[in-house]
Amino acid sequence: MHQVCLPRHPNMKNLGEILIRPAKAGDENGILRCLAEAFGPYRTEYTSQAFADTVLEGPTLAARMQSMYVIVASSAGEIVGTVAGSLADSEGHLRGMAVLPKLRGTGLAGALLKAIEFWLKDQGCRRVTLDTTLPLSAAMKFYENNGYRKSGQITDFFGMPLVEYVKELN
Repeated sequence: MHQVCLPRHPNMKNLGEILIRPAKAGDENGILRCLAEAFGPYRTEYTSQAFADTVLEGPTLAARMQSMYVIVASSAGEIVGTVAGSLADSEGHLRGMAVLPKLRGTGLAGALLKAIEFWLKDQGCRRVTLDTTLPLSAAMKFYENNGYRKSGQITDFFGMPLVEYVKELN
């Protein structure tokens, strides 16, 4: 378990300590709510299938929690952020990075990213990829500021361009 102390931020005044930890049984509703709130403002910019694949539902989240390492950030029992990672050979892949909108700009997303990268590196990962969509320009900038670069690979994501990012872990 990794405890993160973030600098005080006006949007965090009503939050207690934020704990970053592996997801566990009972976190599902909080993860689904976090994904829905984080991606909700972009719903009209997604195709319906792409949005459903992004925000998930109970069965798809259960499958993700079985096949990937899911991390959550919690405060006073509330899930306020999440990210998932998987590993095949020495390459990792990230999915479902989300932070509640009220906590954007607080450093929480960076702490989640560092936590999942630490786990991947500890598992022998040397290279990590992630995919994002064009409406998420702030996320693209965030990933670039954290050492990720566009790989040049763009695939179809239910009728939307999906842009791959890559980072070498040292």
